[in-house]
Amino acid sequence: QVQLVESGGGSVQAGGSLRLSCAASGRAFINVAMGWFRQAPGKDRDFVAAISGSGKSTNYADSVKGRFTISRDNAKNTVYLQMNSLKPEDTAEYYCAARYGVIATTGADIRYWGQGTQVTVAS
Repeated sequence: QVQLVESGGGSVQAGGSLRLSCAASGRAFINVAMGWFRQAPGKDRDFVAAISGSGKSTNYADSVKGRFTISRDNAKNTVYLQMNSLKPEDTAEYYCAARYGVIATTGADIRYWGQGTQVTVAS
């Protein structure tokens, strides 16, 4: 069983930065791939970024490449999403996800989700 708690959302001006955190409970965190997804009002939940259990492998949506960075601290059971050069189109509820194995960009077979944290980017 894995429980996920996100924090760090908020409101910023376009061009600003935010860092999201996701603290995970449970054992063997290093075996758990972590990811971030987001959902804007009236839209489907979209993949943002993912990181392998070891942290050696990462994957990003094209829309955030070069602006967002996913990282993890296995000693703290925490994954981060550093978001720079934010745009109004980044406005969404951001969800942390965890899976034993690989995080698919479709979000398929993800058993563990956080409660979400809101990010609002004003133009």
